[in-house]
Amino acid sequence: MGSAVRRWRVPAAPRAGRLLLLSRLFQPLNLQAGGEAEGEPSCRSQRLMLQAGLIHPSSPGCFHYLPPAVRAMEKLVKVVDEEMREVSGQKLSMPSLSPAELWRASGRWERMGTELFRLRDRHGKSYCLGPTHEEVVTELVAAQSNLSHKQLPLRLYQVSRKFRDEPKPRFGLLRGREFYMKDMYTFDASEEAARRTYDEVCGAYCRLLGRLGLPFVKVQAAAGNIGGSMSHEFQLPADIGEDRLVLCPEGHFAANVETLNGEQTSCPTCGEKLTQRRGIEVGHTFYLGTKYSSVSNAVFYSPENKPQLAEMGCYGLGITRILAASIEVLSTEDSIRWPSLIAPYQLCFIPPKRGSREEEEEGAALLERVYDDVAEVLPHLAGDSVLDDRTQLTIGKRLKDANKLGYPFVVIAGKRVCEDPPVFEVWNQNSGAGVHPHVHEAVPGRDRRGAAARPGVSAVPALRRGAGPRRAGQDVQERRERVLQGEGVRESCHCLHRGAEKEVRGPGDERRAAHKPGGCTVLPG
Repeated sequence: MGSAVRRWRVPAAPRAGRLLLLSRLFQPLNLQAGGEAEGEPSCRSQRLMLQAGLIHPSSPGCFHYLPPAVRAMEKLVKVVDEEMREVSGQKLSMPSLSPAELWRASGRWERMGTELFRLRDRHGKSYCLGPTHEEVVTELVAAQSNLSHKQLPLRLYQVSRKFRDEPKPRFGLLRGREFYMKDMYTFDASEEAARRTYDEVCGAYCRLLGRLGLPFVKVQAAAGNIGGSMSHEFQLPADIGEDRLVLCPEGHFAANVETLNGEQTSCPTCGEKLTQRRGIEVGHTFYLGTKYSSVSNAVFYSPENKPQLAEMGCYGLGITRILAASIEVLSTEDSIRWPSLIAPYQLCFIPPKRGSREEEEEGAALLERVYDDVAEVLPHLAGDSVLDDRTQLTIGKRLKDANKLGYPFVVIAGKRVCEDPPVFEVWNQNSGAGVHPHVHEAVPGRDRRGAAARPGVSAVPALRRGAGPRRAGQDVQERRERVLQGEGVRESCHCLHRGAEKEVRGPGDERRAAHKPGGCTVLPG
């Protein structure tokens, strides 16, 4: 007797335009309040992130990252991964718990002092919560006893939580005790090769910050507790920055004042008077040489089959700090402006107010159809749109909230949705520009009244890839220029150094702004 075979039906995938409702998001909005704890020093980014429901305080220096912030962070990590792959980076994950003996061997267990979070397990063995992973990754490579010169350069990186026992955490995600960081560690066969790697990774950092549309400067920096013979920081000029910088107006020289001997007031290259700025450090690079490889005996075998110490470099990029710093430098006092690449949601749809004439004229249903069809014709926006269903509020109130939350684009079914043909409003939040497409222009494959029409009649011109969500807005650009002009620094690309080359991107072109290798390097060599 044959046994019956039960057939299971594969559930259908949800349609691309499934509505994501603002009222269902876990994003506690507090847009009218001050947004900071009493007595706590605050800054623009901290206040706006608290008000917008992006973060919530847990303990001093530690925050809950709420869903919109996680979306932005995941988008940022995706861009970071793309740039790390461009320089042959291989992603891995290392433990946050680091054995004390590794840190004692390098001498940093004592040098780091109270900055390390230290703990013991039940057997009395000491550990720390790693702020960086130089010792750990070097021990990992040293354990590969047959590493060949043919496997070099080796470029390993991770994106993980880091810990630092800050004595006075402040400014939200800009100075916390727990944070996300991208840290890369490189191993090369010679000093010359290691310096080439250094330039390549610095170039990747320039491209990354350029893609985000952030006004940055690369400055010579002190090596600090990490050590090494060469170091640079990537800084975003900002009044609340903790680092003091000196910059040549012509872009020939830039440095953290910690590296200068005495009062240096003029550029060593052109003699121009140096300007002073404060900056937020978002990246730091180090050429380490054999400082760590000699301690752990991290060797490779040369063509002559002889063991040689690997030349190392390490490269940090503050993921959560970039999130906060970008809001700090691009936003207004009461409205978030995101780098378009990492905005949590690219589009906000605002339907008519409940009980209004526009709702009775099926404006809400027509807007939902636009929502679905936008996701269908522009797949890169699928899942990247939210519908503000708080229809008890006026369109003006919801548009004001959308402006504060920083959606790059807002689509509104306002009074003109009752016209024949219906007309929508599409606002570019970054530039403040608006267009008013008819329904057959806004909705792909719809006729003038929104009924199904011949497929492919038109698309959403204002929302096409490259036309808005992927490009920095006009007021962001003007703000960037004001930041730079205030101190006499000229900008020829997103990097603040003159002479760095930039590709011009056209609509639909996914290649990012490209810098000439080493074009942003401040110092020779």
